[in-house]
Amino acid sequence: MLESVQLFVSFCVQIVAHPNFCKKTRMKHLIVEQNQPVTLVGGGELSAADLKMARAVAPFVVAADSGADQALAQGVVPDLAIGDFDSISDTTRARLGAERLFHIAEQDSTDFDKALRHIRAPLVVAVGFLGARLDHQLAALHTLMQPHPSPCVLVGAHEILLHLQGALDVPCETGEPVSLFPLQEVTGRSTGLTWPLDGLTFHPMRQIGTSNQAEGPIRLITDGPGMIVVLQKRHLAPVMAQLRAAL
Repeated sequence: MLESVQLFVSFCVQIVAHPNFCKKTRMKHLIVEQNQPVTLVGGGELSAADLKMARAVAPFVVAADSGADQALAQGVVPDLAIGDFDSISDTTRARLGAERLFHIAEQDSTDFDKALRHIRAPLVVAVGFLGARLDHQLAALHTLMQPHPSPCVLVGAHEILLHLQGALDVPCETGEPVSLFPLQEVTGRSTGLTWPLDGLTFHPMRQIGTSNQAEGPIRLITDGPGMIVVLQKRHLAPVMAQLRAAL
């Protein structure tokens, strides 16, 4: 009996002493619930222009671990940060304060995945996850394929990437590059592409679809999950509108 009481008292002391104790123990629950798009900032290459563009359409800012350092370096204070915090600086930890830090200790997923798992919003615009280390970019594509509460668009230096599931209309110009890269077997259809998707079975070990091109506005349809689509960055707004409408 005495041992049980001691354990209970120890538990209560941890809750009082550490404001984030409860945050760490409810990892199956959402951390962010927004009725507007969310900007998610990673610790990779990030330009001031990309962060400004993202915040213009998704004003609530979440940082994935050291993405908080990136945001602060651009003069933006994240609304909160999510991650295992193995790379965030001590200075940034202190700047944000315990109330904005949501620690997820497990090491079986990336900070990008940790953040996306705990955000529910009409759309997540992710910046700072492409460029820099190649292994991190590959991991970001893997994360994009996972089931999450919210659709996500990755923004790079010149392109945007999304996991296409269903139909997408894009107001492309003639000769504009459109790339499709399967991460599992998937089929689809298209209109407006120089090399149509119809009749092809895409697979990462066989058929891929990089360096296709538009002959004007295009329509892409996939018959299931598995296809990463790469488009010019200027299409972010129409892509966002369609992904939100599909919810």
